[in-house]
Amino acid sequence: MRALSRNQRALAHVQAEVVRCTRCPRLTRYRAHVAAQKVRRYRDWEYWGRPIPSFGDPGARMLILGLAPAAHGGNRTGRIFTGDRSGDWLIRALYTFGFANQPSSVSRDDGLKLRDCYISASLRCAPPQNRPTRQELGNCRPYLLQELRLLRKVRVVVTLGRIAFDTFLHACHETGIALPRPRPRFAHGARFRLGKGLTVFASYHPSQQNTLTRRLTRPMFHATFREVRRLLSEQ
Repeated sequence: MRALSRNQRALAHVQAEVVRCTRCPRLTRYRAHVAAQKVRRYRDWEYWGRPIPSFGDPGARMLILGLAPAAHGGNRTGRIFTGDRSGDWLIRALYTFGFANQPSSVSRDDGLKLRDCYISASLRCAPPQNRPTRQELGNCRPYLLQELRLLRKVRVVVTLGRIAFDTFLHACHETGIALPRPRPRFAHGARFRLGKGLTVFASYHPSQQNTLTRRLTRPMFHATFREVRRLLSEQ
């Protein structure tokens, strides 16, 4: 077995810190409550019920930033974008454009491998009604800052939803990544060049609220990853 690099060990340490985190009392109570109560369709599952670590290729050139684990998705399975409809959309898109080895994500041990892609979240715990507070997002952001310093090959960041977009811009400011002026504004399909050779893509989040209402369609969603693949192939 190949030994882990220093960066891989550092990333693993960050994720271990994430899993132990209790910085937000409201979220700590809520994720534990959901894990204990469950829902009928998952009553036989042993819920994860802890903060969700990021995962993917440590040498990735693409970083995907989502909002937070779903109460009965990531909070149940222990992996972000795993076991819910949003994950179905995202992993299928990644598979279609060569960033994943399979088109679905149902559990931590389902064999999913990401290629040239790393997935993180603005918030590592499921928030009630999918509505985190500003303080909770601020409490969680240091983990993203550490990841950005360690993911040294990232050239493209795909932000899923307005909160993820704003979270990433805050992180850029805190890590010294230059932002264009005027400050970028969120819009689906928007694309911006930042400092340090980064390009950020903005997309609606593939939540059921967006996909069932067709605010986000599969062709719209796939168009973002098609552009990412084209951009990376030119580098």
